Amino acid sequence: MNYLDRYTGWSNVQIPRPVSQVETNMKPRPLIDLLISIIIPSVILMKLSGDDKLGASAALIVALAFPVGYGLFELVFHGKRNVMALLGIISVLLTGGIGLLKIDAQWLAVKEAAIPLCIGVGVLVANKLGYPLVRKLLFNPALMDVERIDNELDKKQNRQQFETRLDKANLFLAGTFLFSAIMNYFLAKIIVTSESGSSAFNEELGRMTLLSYPVIAIPSMIMMLGIFWFIWRTVNRLTGLSLEEIMVSETDREKESDIEDKR
Repeated sequence: MNYLDRYTGWSNVQIPRPVSQVETNMKPRPLIDLLISIIIPSVILMKLSGDDKLGASAALIVALAFPVGYGLFELVFHGKRNVMALLGIISVLLTGGIGLLKIDAQWLAVKEAAIPLCIGVGVLVANKLGYPLVRKLLFNPALMDVERIDNELDKKQNRQQFETRLDKANLFLAGTFLFSAIMNYFLAKIIVTSESGSSAFNEELGRMTLLSYPVIAIPSMIMMLGIFWFIWRTVNRLTGLSLEEIMVSETDREKESDIEDKR
């Protein structure tokens, strides 16, 4: 999880895949991730922003240092060099800039909506260019036996129907970001109403960060699981393959991982 998971909840949907040697010793740490990215920053903002504590500016810097530092750690030491991780860091820095520079708080709502909206548009554009993100996330060789599915689709002459359904799944994926953009905007507008740079602004920002997880991230995660179910039902109907036949087994993943390590 990184700060951007407030928008998507992706890291909570565990998608198995072959891992590199760098990732071999890494284990999922959802509670630690949630603690560093959401809970600790929120508590600092809500409890330590008063003038008798850290003060508004210092509390904001300390709170945002946790997700920024954690994001950089993931990028540098775990090799997670991807657009989503970078966007997460940029989002945190923009939030800090709005508070420290005392920019009108309405821009926080704009920023909160703009990032997931841009990702959603990117999903649609990538699909038009022939790079559907849904293939990378859900319909990929690490998760499903793509070669076997392709063979069955060709055998039953259902290839075009499958591609049409996969385009629809990609549209659903973009829709999850539209949902996130709308919810983020209204959540920020409703909760963060104080002048930026003030203790009240920090407290409201912390409250918004906490609420964004159950209000946005968890529903987005459920939507992702729904998209996966849609793809599985499509494959099952067009190929006749069962779930066990479609999914890549743990043994197959371990073999693939060994091959990746030898490379």
